[in-house]
Amino acid sequence: MRVTHVITRLIVGGAQENTIASVLGLRQKPALEADLVSGPARGPEGSLEPLLAPCSGLLTILPELVRPLDPWTDWLAYRRLAELFRARRPDIVHTHSGKAGLLGRLGAARAGVPIIVHTIHGPSFGPFQGRLANLLFRSAERHAGKVTTHFVVVADAMEHQYLAAGIGRPGQYTKILSGFDLDPFLAAANDLEVRARFGLSPEDIVVGKIARLFKLKGHDDLLAAAPGLVRACPRLKFLLVGDGQWRARLAERASALGVEKHFLFTGLVPPETVPALLGIMDIVVHLSRREGLARALPQALAAARPIVAWDCDGAREVCLDNETGFLLAPGDMAGLSERLLRLAQDAGLRRRLGQCGRQLVQPRFARQRMVDELYALYLRLAERRPGAT
Repeated sequence: MRVTHVITRLIVGGAQENTIASVLGLRQKPALEADLVSGPARGPEGSLEPLLAPCSGLLTILPELVRPLDPWTDWLAYRRLAELFRARRPDIVHTHSGKAGLLGRLGAARAGVPIIVHTIHGPSFGPFQGRLANLLFRSAERHAGKVTTHFVVVADAMEHQYLAAGIGRPGQYTKILSGFDLDPFLAAANDLEVRARFGLSPEDIVVGKIARLFKLKGHDDLLAAAPGLVRACPRLKFLLVGDGQWRARLAERASALGVEKHFLFTGLVPPETVPALLGIMDIVVHLSRREGLARALPQALAAARPIVAWDCDGAREVCLDNETGFLLAPGDMAGLSERLLRLAQDAGLRRRLGQCGRQLVQPRFARQRMVDELYALYLRLAERRPGAT
């Protein structure tokens, strides 16, 4: 069985880490060949392409596959994908992300690929954008859905939203959680040397946020709450892990609010350093307005760190209110300030929520479990093909 995965770009991000882990894991399965097609990774978000460098022939970069909408370039990408699928003749094309999900599925259908799978890592439409954009993206997803054999979702919320939008049908969806290597997170510890590297003292209460510095990720909400929190608890520090186009803007806003000494920017970090950074955090906050199920949440819980999150998309599936953290209605700034302050002042509460979170995610988010479930899905879909023996 040959499986070709397609993703728009391999920047440092959860969907990209999921895809790479899936492809590498699937290559260890018997009688299965897996490869990956991606557009180029450009910009301050970094690139995960070096992770695939040791595997000769695994990764194909398609220059025409770019994230911004561009009708001519998108048409070329669609044509190139269809040509590539005709040449490689995969049994399954498995797409990821919005642009690659649309062009990859349509190109696979044109090339006659018998099984087309799409993973919904996050919604293409929703309250985070305007009516016209939602109409466009819903229509595009319905169109691509007609040629999709099966959908994989990383959270139940994605299945509910897409079915409600008339995309696919019940029974055409399978939830496979976005697994990762648990061991480094289970071993995460409050290393004082790592703290000192970022100018943090042992007494500081560190609120961490792991996300690209970009719109819809919720950094503005955290900044808005910061002045009041710092007045109430001067030991609070905010550690922002990641980089992006909004870094200068966020730094300027922190300065304008008078909290620049309390905000620390790590810049772009390789994924393997995230467990050590989680180890020096006391609380992890996730305020995204558009997310399937951010890997930062189960990773924080694996490190036994309590989480505070907006009730957006799949967050509620791991952020269990007053069990693993606190779940709040998006925009509830008073609630956000109150919960963060409560956690900052109560080490016992942080320990209780963090330990409960670890027990929740440890059996469910193993990387090998994700790969095994994906492989089992491929086998089921292959058995259902007309003429399969």
